[in-house]
Amino acid sequence: MVFSSLTFLQCFLPPCLLAYFLVPQKWRNGTLFLFSLLFYAWGEPVYVVLMLFSTALDYTCGQMVERHREQRGAKIALLVSVCVNLGLLGVFKYSDFLIDTVNSLFGTELPQPNLPLPIGISFYTFQTMSYTIDVYRGEAKAQKNIINFGAYVTLFPQLIAGPIVRYQTVADELEHRDCTADLFADGAKRFACGIGKKVLLANNIGLLWEAASAQAAPTVLTAWLGVIAYGFQIYFDFSGYSDMAIGLGRMLGFRFLENFNYPFLADSITDFWRRWHISMGTWFRDYVYIPLGGNKGGLAKQLSNIAIVWLLTGFWHGASWNFVLWGVYFGILLVLEKLFLLRWLKRLPAVLRHIYALVLVTISWTLFAFTEISKGAAWCKAMLSGMLFDSSSLYLLLTYGPMLAICALVATPLGKRFYEKIGTRLGQRALTVVDCGGLACVLVMAAAYLVSGSYNPFLYFRF
Repeated sequence: MVFSSLTFLQCFLPPCLLAYFLVPQKWRNGTLFLFSLLFYAWGEPVYVVLMLFSTALDYTCGQMVERHREQRGAKIALLVSVCVNLGLLGVFKYSDFLIDTVNSLFGTELPQPNLPLPIGISFYTFQTMSYTIDVYRGEAKAQKNIINFGAYVTLFPQLIAGPIVRYQTVADELEHRDCTADLFADGAKRFACGIGKKVLLANNIGLLWEAASAQAAPTVLTAWLGVIAYGFQIYFDFSGYSDMAIGLGRMLGFRFLENFNYPFLADSITDFWRRWHISMGTWFRDYVYIPLGGNKGGLAKQLSNIAIVWLLTGFWHGASWNFVLWGVYFGILLVLEKLFLLRWLKRLPAVLRHIYALVLVTISWTLFAFTEISKGAAWCKAMLSGMLFDSSSLYLLLTYGPMLAICALVATPLGKRFYEKIGTRLGQRALTVVDCGGLACVLVMAAAYLVSGSYNPFLYFRF
């Protein structure tokens, strides 16, 4: 069940919100826990057991860390939590990949388990693991109520594809949160923006990528149009989901942190990764980069830590070598920027720095989009050499040019600024009416697009 589906909008969300606001406040976490389990079980009922196991495990480990603080028992509990969580992630996500690699290298015929990938395991595994680590560090108190903790682990707004919500950011809201009409209206507006990004922009610009990638020998223009479209598709797909998750969280009284900050306005790769998938970046920074030593211990140590983080970041995105190369690609660029490129870039005009970042990010999507590395390399070659254009590429440009322009505009703060100016003139009461009408309008349009067959699942579901 995904947020842009009619099943979620018509069958799940209304009874969930109704039950949530009708029960007494002390029962809301329990209600949220049950509906979140139902949400997850809709597509994968068997793996609910796995989620409940993770919940029970990390709840117990957190209690053990709290009880045996600064003793050997706390370290053992932390080690159990980290090893079991990483073990589950490794078995379900990477076992086939590792066995296939061993078979290719040594000519063996080890059987692959072919386990279905539990949806969202990359996200909720990181969340539960970070909880135990934060309790061990003293940055969060252990949650004594297992229902409250279960509500945090299974929280359906961000369960499937993030953002990665760390326990310490919602610990107080799990105990007490104010569900005001203004916050609900703000959440509804944010949800509407997210579903618009997903259904109206991501799904439709994705049609350009489908048309371009279906060509056996694309021209330079077709190759660039296709990969630019893929970049927009994955951005509006993922940022749209994050907007919907943040909006649903506000409707329920939670304030999740932002996950995107106009990444296509970046003027370096370093700046891009401060703006893109912020929750993942901060997670790897706080739980991998800094524990490894961060920027302490000299430049060589810092560069080594960056390389390790980006190797793991690429591997986290998927069990395939193209994701590993994608992580290595950005790791190399970030190391070069740390060494000298950032100093050189500061001497350039802002527009050139911006072009530099956009071109390198666009090239990176060729590694991300194709699980077969040879196909990604061929596409990258097509972007740089061969016939410049033909009638087919010109047709794609004329057909999808307006949509590309709309995507480029929406990827900047211009639309938001325009909306805020209108909102200021209309006044707060009128803005509330506009929000409600805008929500209804977007939902109706989304339903029409879904019925017409333009619905696609979220790209990040595979991760």
